[in-house]
Amino acid sequence: MVLGFRRAGLAGGWHGWVGTFNGVALITVAVLPLAALAVWVLARRRRAAGTAPACAWRTSLAEVGIVYGTVPAVWMIMLPGGRDGAASPARVRLVPLQDLLAIIAAGPLTATGQIVGNLLVFAALGFLAPLRFAALASTPRILALAAGCSILVEIAQYVLPLDRVSSMDDVLLNTAGAGLAALASRRVRSPSCSTGGSRSRGGGGGRGVGADTGCPGR
Repeated sequence: MVLGFRRAGLAGGWHGWVGTFNGVALITVAVLPLAALAVWVLARRRRAAGTAPACAWRTSLAEVGIVYGTVPAVWMIMLPGGRDGAASPARVRLVPLQDLLAIIAAGPLTATGQIVGNLLVFAALGFLAPLRFAALASTPRILALAAGCSILVEIAQYVLPLDRVSSMDDVLLNTAGAGLAALASRRVRSPSCSTGGSRSRGGGGGRGVGADTGCPGR
């Protein structure tokens, strides 16, 4: 499950930063200003290309948010377990609800952390992808995308010597989290800002940074 990784401190050089939960969490917080700067740069370029300000900001925020909200979560669930290495046996659990029932039996605190953690892995993708790509403005498509991504992660956990469990319940929870986020984003979607036709300043068929959105120019 998602939260089964090590929570060691930052002692141990680079490994303390990139190989532990605390390290990844601190890196995620540290790069937040860079993510905000990336949103500003992308929005500015789109506005210069003729995209309406609201659409420029929304599209840029969605692009950066998908990366910022998904990469750290996937990074965390790919951290090695306590017995990582070539000698650690790969473990697979394909029976639905087997792991879920086990963590529920472990207590409410553990169950809440595990379930919420799994639901959040692809939540940013589920919420923001429909805002950026018109083709993904469909809950079934988001579910399919999240399931595919989750399966790839579970396969990677099985293939690599990480001492982690590849579980069907992880796939189900990851997919459910993305689907719930997609449903939540329906209230803030703007059809005019979805990927589609282009309308840049001055007309014509040019395609600048903002030409990949259907936002009307100013």
